[in-house]
Amino acid sequence: MLDFVYYPVSAVLCFWHRIFGFVLGPDNGFAWALAVIFLVFTLRAVLIKPFVSQIRSQLLMKKLKPQLEAVRKKHSGDRARLATETRKLQQEHGFNPLMGCLPLLAQGPVFIGLLHVLRSFDRTGTGFGHLGMTAQENANTANYVFSAADVQSFLDARLFGAPISAAINSSREVLEAFAPFGGVPSVWSIAFVAIPLMIVAAVATHLNSRASIARQEAAAGNPQTAIMNKLMLWVFPAGVLVGGPVLPVAVLLYWVSNNIWTYVQQHIVYRRIDREPAVVPEVTSVVTAPKPGAKPRRR
Repeated sequence: MLDFVYYPVSAVLCFWHRIFGFVLGPDNGFAWALAVIFLVFTLRAVLIKPFVSQIRSQLLMKKLKPQLEAVRKKHSGDRARLATETRKLQQEHGFNPLMGCLPLLAQGPVFIGLLHVLRSFDRTGTGFGHLGMTAQENANTANYVFSAADVQSFLDARLFGAPISAAINSSREVLEAFAPFGGVPSVWSIAFVAIPLMIVAAVATHLNSRASIARQEAAAGNPQTAIMNKLMLWVFPAGVLVGGPVLPVAVLLYWVSNNIWTYVQQHIVYRRIDREPAVVPEVTSVVTAPKPGAKPRRR
């Protein structure tokens, strides 16, 4: 159904595994971990320009706030006219609402694709997303662009003793599929790797949210914004800790590396934008209808 996502994701992952596998060995857990990390970096590098456009759009909206408030006040009783005038004002200053959500929309399919491709290296379970294969069948079945030999290499790989496709709550069936490839891993060995990644991912999510909120205007007068900021600061990071046990180690690697990239990127981009000369949009004059026999007045 989503093969148009799964194949490109697996192709990029395979590309980086070939490079790191050549240096470290194809069955090395660090080669597979680095392949996942550089899959993230590849995506984020492609999205640098949309990210900068997103930041510029946010800053532009901040500068246009007085004009937008004037438009809302003038057309408060006419929603259709309000929407038209707001859109016209945004177009005049080159504001594109889609640029604000493009980076997030692009990352969503990659996250889903990576999760599916990683789960498909071990299809021995019978739960949701598994095919109930035997360990032998699984080891001899290709996984999108990965050959059966690549699947066996992935099953052989360990990161500090933990298979990177395993999660803390992986079923016994799933864990036993690793038996011919280095032995059945223990839950403790997986937790030893997964829990620190969960903590780092939660802290990084909190720091990114804090940095983003610091760029906003005071939210005291907007209860909805204040509530959303609290969710970003505390609930979302807590969600990483709560949901972490069901995520494979490789997906936690994705989450950590993605947050680290975001933290570094937004600080660099904001610093460069802050050094640019400020350009304040011209305030559009509002023409009021004159009284009979009087000249129009601008205010």
